[in-house]
Amino acid sequence: MTEELTLALDTASATVSVALHDGERVLAERAGEQGGKHAEQLTPLIEAVLAESGRTRAQLTGVVAGVGPGPFTGLRVGLVTANVLAYALELEVKGVCSLDAVALDAVRAGATGSFIAAMDARRREVYWARYDVTEIDGVSVPVRTQLPEVSAAADIELQGLRVAGRGALLYPDVLNQPLEGSLDPSAGALASLAALDKRFVLEPEPLYLRRPDAQANISRKRVLK
Repeated sequence: MTEELTLALDTASATVSVALHDGERVLAERAGEQGGKHAEQLTPLIEAVLAESGRTRAQLTGVVAGVGPGPFTGLRVGLVTANVLAYALELEVKGVCSLDAVALDAVRAGATGSFIAAMDARRREVYWARYDVTEIDGVSVPVRTQLPEVSAAADIELQGLRVAGRGALLYPDVLNQPLEGSLDPSAGALASLAALDKRFVLEPEPLYLRRPDAQANISRKRVLK
């Protein structure tokens, strides 16, 4: 019987995360030590988790990628890498919302009821979504109750809810009572959600929520009088 072996990666935040999952547990997980530089760090991290677990690319049976929300460049690096690798190995690529991974780590750290997960969106804004904790097959998980949004931290109507993720750390004056858990999306959490229930699986398409910072200059100058 072929071993289930999923490579998961997330580049939706400043921290690159890569993990190897066997359908039940995380076999190995690594995070980048430098903020940004997604392209430079991603391939070495993939090789590191494979080496740590004693597996090879040829043994992979699936790929999971965080779809964001996140910045244009970071998301593009992760999703292109996931799709190229899957194409070369003839594997399926599954997408998972990166905010869902932040929320799952908060639940694992003890979050209950309803709460908000928030990631850094720069420009003094955060990517965020609201979650309710429920059970699937006896496992407590966060279920998103709205589509992810991007806004200033002060514009979020908390309604007394606590906040998980780096957003709570960056804006403690308005996103008070931070929850415990990972500050940035964990690739291991992405893989766990994809393995747990197909409702967490999305198309491997980037969720930007805003236009890229770099815009092509399409204005034309007249060269003839």
